[in-house]
Formats: sequence, structure tokens, C-alpha cells
Amino acid sequence: MVALPPSDAPATRRLPIIDAARAVALLAMACFHALWDLGNVRLTAENYAATPTGRHAAEWIAGSFLILVGVGLVLMNGRGLRLRPTLLRLRRIAAGALAVTVATRLVFPDAYVFFGILHCIAVSSVLGLPFLFLPWPVTLAAAAAVLAAPLVVHADWLDSPALWFLGLGRLTPHTNDYVPLFPWFGLVLVGIVLGRLGLPSLARSRLGAWAPRGVIGRGATFAGRHSLAVYLIHQPVLFGLAFVLAQVVGPNPKAGLKAFRADYLAMCTRGGGEVAPCRVAARCTGEALLREDLFRDDGRPYTVEQRARAQALSRGCYAAAEGDGAR
Repeated sequence: MVALPPSDAPATRRLPIIDAARAVALLAMACFHALWDLGNVRLTAENYAATPTGRHAAEWIAGSFLILVGVGLVLMNGRGLRLRPTLLRLRRIAAGALAVTVATRLVFPDAYVFFGILHCIAVSSVLGLPFLFLPWPVTLAAAAAVLAAPLVVHADWLDSPALWFLGLGRLTPHTNDYVPLFPWFGLVLVGIVLGRLGLPSLARSRLGAWAPRGVIGRGATFAGRHSLAVYLIHQPVLFGLAFVLAQVVGPNPKAGLKAFRADYLAMCTRGGGEVAPCRVAARCTGEALLREDLFRDDGRPYTVEQRARAQALSRGCYAAAEGDGAR
């Protein structure tokens, strides 16, 4: 066991408040995944998890997990590197990451997860160990460098698929969960700094002495202690429930309508149309197709008659929009 400097060594007892914080992050993650599942099975008008707001929420949730990873590394190895429990934890996380890759490769072969949150946690848990023994200002400087790297490092050769895990290429790979080392490892280092500086005071505080008593508190700390199992189990359960619900109630009639309007606008302007009438025609066409049950977002083919009618509606909407714009 390698010892930390006495001034930096936090208490090594488990703090229920840290487990509760991890449970809050798990709850936020489950809500996000439920929103994504509803959009994926077309129960909502669009996949709100894929909107800019949804993506920002996902980043905040992932960031909270990674900061807690850094805090947990300090808590586990507060008075020296505990090799056996560290390796056992790493083996569980790596196995979970592999399970996610295999499962998503089968279900989403075009967007499977090759370096998601669990992959990042596994690698960061190894890379972060040396920083447990360095002065905290050094770790903070390293965190700043890792967080800033994607803003200043740009090179075509980093777009090689073998280097996608770094996150420093110009392109973003098509995957359902992408948490590359840069900048995300920087948040693990931030968590290490927070753990080194804050855990000793937290352990001596009333918050650090908090013990769960009610059902909610005990449930939260239990989930926080078993966060990997919760992570691996919750998404298949949520997706299964959403899928069954979709079979019962059917898709949202406006599912895909926003994407249809965007595609219509792009094709219309590429064909020489002006933006304003094209935008009006896109909205008009979408509404007309919905009224006549001709809107398709699920791959169902048109008959010859249906296709002709849909094209006639589109032409009529554009002619009306262009006429309004000319007046």
C-alpha cells in the first residue's frame, strides 16, 4: 500500500452522503434515458433527449458521475493505494463496459457504444491513480489542460477510429453514448482535487455524519452503493416498458414531423426555392399529410395512389406559399 501525505489523507470510512449524491445522479440519468426511450419508440413528437437542451442535460449528468468517480477514488484510497479492492472494482466496471458494447452492437449496430460512460470511468480510474499522490495543484493544472484540450487540439490524423476514444478528432463518431477521455477525464481529476481538499472536512461535519433513516434515504444510499448494477439494469427495463407501451397505444401521430419539416426545407431550398415560402410549404405539407393519414415516419411504403396524392399536396402547399410571398 502506497501512503498519501498525512495532510491530504481523508477518512476512509464510507460516507452515506456520497452514496446519496450518486443516487441523485442515477435518478437524473434514468429520467434522461426514459425520455430517450420514449422518443426512440416514437411515443413523443420528437426525441427530446436528442435536442440541444437534452444533450446539455446529458453532459451535466455524465459530468456529475465523473466528478463522483474522482471523489470515490480518493475515498477508497484515502490512506494509500488499496490494490485488491481497486482491481476488483476496475474488473466490474470493465465487464460492465464490455456488456454495454456487446448489447448495443446487437441492438443498434450502426450506433453501438464503443466508448461510453463506463468505458471512460474504467480508463479514468486507472489514469487517475497517480494523481492521488501528487500535490493537488498539479492535479488541478492537469484537469484544466485535459478540459481545454478539445478546444485547442485539432488534427485530421486524430479522426482515425482507433483514436476516437481520445475525443480530439474533428469528427464526432455516430454512437449512442460517447464520453471520450478529452475532456471528460478532466472532470475525474476535478473530483480527485475536491476529494483531497474536501473529504477530511466533510467527514467531520454534520453532513458527513448523516445516516439514512427513512425508506427514501435508505433506498438512495443502497442504489448509490450499487450504482453499476443500477446502471446496467435500468436501461433495458425502461426500454422494454417503453416498447410495450408503444405496442399498446401506438406511436405519437406527430412523431418525426419536425424532422420532416427540416428535410423538406433543405430539399426545397436546394431546388432553388426561397427560404420563407419553403418554410411555410414545409409546415403546410406536414399538416396536410397528417390530415389525410399520409404522413410516414415508420418506413411504411406508399401505394402509387398515395404517393401521387402526397406529391400533389406538396405542390399545392408550395404554390400557395409562393403565391402568398409574391403578394
